[in-house]
Amino acid sequence: MISEVVLLESRAMRDGVAERTEVLDRVKGLSLLPDGMHVTTAMVAAYFEVGLKAIESVVVDHRAELEGNGYRVLSGAELASFKEASGIQSRSRALALYSRRTILNVAMLLRDSEVARQTRMYLLDMEYTARAQRPADNSVENGGMSLSDHIDQRITHVLGTTVVPMFNALIESSGEHRRELISLREDVEKVTQRLCAHHVRLRNLERTQGPRPFTGIMASIDGMNWREFEHHVAVLLRRDGCTDIIVHGGPGDRGVDITGQTANGRRLVVQCKSFAPYRPVWSGELQKFLGASFVQHRADLALFVATTAFTPDARAIAEEHGVTVVDRAALEKWSAGVPLPVLD
Repeated sequence: MISEVVLLESRAMRDGVAERTEVLDRVKGLSLLPDGMHVTTAMVAAYFEVGLKAIESVVVDHRAELEGNGYRVLSGAELASFKEASGIQSRSRALALYSRRTILNVAMLLRDSEVARQTRMYLLDMEYTARAQRPADNSVENGGMSLSDHIDQRITHVLGTTVVPMFNALIESSGEHRRELISLREDVEKVTQRLCAHHVRLRNLERTQGPRPFTGIMASIDGMNWREFEHHVAVLLRRDGCTDIIVHGGPGDRGVDITGQTANGRRLVVQCKSFAPYRPVWSGELQKFLGASFVQHRADLALFVATTAFTPDARAIAEEHGVTVVDRAALEKWSAGVPLPVLD
């Protein structure tokens, strides 16, 4: 599953979700210029609630990527024509325009904005839901190639041998629409390059993936609601010798979900978080659990069990204060029958 960090760092991942511009409207209202298609740098900054320099910095660092997603700077006759058509009043000699796709691209690059972070979370939630709804096995072997690989290569072949040459011929014979045809040809070439890169990524992924000993366990856990997950953890605790296990989750749980005793008599408290894999446990959630576990419940052993990863800050707090974190990988092994060492 794509994580927020990977989305920030990987252009390939951003390209894969760049079409989901509807996510922008789920976060907050987006005002557009009179043409109904674009916004200015100032409008982008207002949307993300940051200063102009933050947006300009993103443009400087990622201009080629943004241009591939619709970023344009108008000047001269083109700017004059746009002002006349849209009714914009501006004395600037150049005007930067962002399409909805460009704005989403900025959201995937802008680190110091709560609105951008919320946009990424909504985006990842949509992608996670879409992937979860796809059939688990949609491959049809064709000489060692899956159906999706085969389709990708067929499309690449058609684009390279038919569509691009057709554009070349049209460009040579056209005068009035030459610029538009060149732009369209460049778009087709970009699609071809992305399909080729996608094919390479799939091949590399297949080479690096080895057999997983616990296949299917986390898929089952991801399908649980929060209450089912808490009872699943309770079953694991009892299996490992813990006694007096009580599930408290929900209103009035006083900050912990499960209490009990280990096999050697230590007082145990557990916090359970059933999050989507891309949503990590943050340091604030660890700090809240600290007060509940050691102050209110006087725990000898505190466990924080999650279906996802923990941020570095959260892990540091847990280590400093003696909280045992059970992340996605550890939960998978524990659920498969491997005892949790801290309960010994």
